Amino acid sequence: MRNWKAILLGACALAAAPLSAQQQPAAGATEYPFDYDAQAVSAQLAKVDAENEAGPFRPEWDSLAAFKVPEWFRDAKFGIFIHWGVYSVPAFANEWYSRNMYVKGSAAYIYHRNVYGPQSKFGYKDFIPKFKAEGFDAAQWADLFDRAGAQYVVPVGEHCDGFAMYDSAMTRWDASEMGPRQDIAQALMAATRERGLHYGLSSHRAEHWWWYEGGRSYDSDVNDPRYAGLYGPAAPRVLPADSPDSEPDPSHLENWYPPSDEFLDDWLARTTEMIDKYQPEILYLDWWTSAPRFQPYLQRMAAYYYNKAREDGYEGSIAYKGDNFPADAALFDVERGKLDTLRLLPWQTDTSVSIHSWGYAQDDEYRTPKSLVADLIDVVSKNGNLLLNVGPRADGTIPEEAQQVLLGIGEWLNVNGEAIYGTRPWQYFGEGPSTVVTGEKRENPNKVWSTQDIRFTTKGDTLYALGLERPSDGRVLIKTLYAGTPYLDAPVSNIELLGGGPVQWRQTDTGLEVTLPADPGGTMPYALRISRGA
Repeated sequence: MRNWKAILLGACALAAAPLSAQQQPAAGATEYPFDYDAQAVSAQLAKVDAENEAGPFRPEWDSLAAFKVPEWFRDAKFGIFIHWGVYSVPAFANEWYSRNMYVKGSAAYIYHRNVYGPQSKFGYKDFIPKFKAEGFDAAQWADLFDRAGAQYVVPVGEHCDGFAMYDSAMTRWDASEMGPRQDIAQALMAATRERGLHYGLSSHRAEHWWWYEGGRSYDSDVNDPRYAGLYGPAAPRVLPADSPDSEPDPSHLENWYPPSDEFLDDWLARTTEMIDKYQPEILYLDWWTSAPRFQPYLQRMAAYYYNKAREDGYEGSIAYKGDNFPADAALFDVERGKLDTLRLLPWQTDTSVSIHSWGYAQDDEYRTPKSLVADLIDVVSKNGNLLLNVGPRADGTIPEEAQQVLLGIGEWLNVNGEAIYGTRPWQYFGEGPSTVVTGEKRENPNKVWSTQDIRFTTKGDTLYALGLERPSDGRVLIKTLYAGTPYLDAPVSNIELLGGGPVQWRQTDTGLEVTLPADPGGTMPYALRISRGA
């Protein structure tokens, strides 16, 4: 067991500036055990470094810049994200319950004490036996995702709570040994790939460094060394939080101690273990890998992943947030947000069917198929993909509200999918008066589009114009496609409404005028197939 204070002070010495007296750990700080399998970690890291030594990818940004987003991903456009774990048992507010239940003054802390009792008597670990997944059927899930029109599936391999949803040699706190007592990642991998869907995994392990620190400040089971494998390290803050619900800043010069070498070794071992066992075609990383000390470990992990994918005969991508990677070394991802213009490099946005939580939460609200189809169209027109999350209940069933949303999207894609799948962005992503605020966590579930908002995609010689809102009188004017426009290599020769056949149209000096057929139930976006030339 290492001296915790020495670990923290040694890690902080690597920062660009020394800590002030106000920032130093309290005198006599308690040792906090960090329980992990040192032998398994060491063996895994030796394997990683040996693979990287052989190449061709090296753990350097210049070498990793040879990465290319796979064509399968560019063709797929639409995937399913799954947040499912122990946090679906209390199902209160959101998937941060495991952390917030230990944060004094938070709503989850108060709720937990009122419903389950003090955290010293009933902790997060005590939800694990209740997480039985008795209704889980991987084949049924895969069938639903297939019917929704998804082309890839990305379940959370390990959330910030430290409970792995796969069979890990690095910890006993996983779904194969506790709770469901089955390898959830393996079951989903087999079911999705059997249907021809691509499969990925996400890791939120980086945040675990500080996740349970709230429970260190009073009598809770976080302080019991018997549960260090789940709760540790629970690293303390350098400075107090601004509020009980504040998120830790990943900068080691702000309000948090940087992660130790020991923790980073464990993170790299666990992440590459998932690569070895499940060959994920997307590896999604949550935001706290932006902490500066992760950078060399990200390089080692990325080189290993790209080398192993090439060796094992598949094409993979690392989805990253913020500035964690150079733009040409991985796949840029925007959480619950969009871009306001076309991006030349492929990218992805992830959002959820549910509005308030990624995991299942009681009394959550749900998006509509129409709003999500409009998001999909807007994102695809800008060279992106939509990764749409669902949060199953603790018993393994997917809420009926979520199922209906997914099936509604699937019905639209059955008719209009040719304007989405396998397409590439046109010269312009679209036109119309509605604006999109770019950046993470800037989405608006109740966004109202105008009938003038049109988005474009293209496939071969075919141009698609997709309207985000169908006009009640059926009259559409696409201004960009006026007669003589330099953006078309030939005049328009034919226009068809996908699912509705030929339409009346004419190309004038002010735009391409199209009259859609009457559709009393036409509340969903529409897609036009536009042919050019003779």
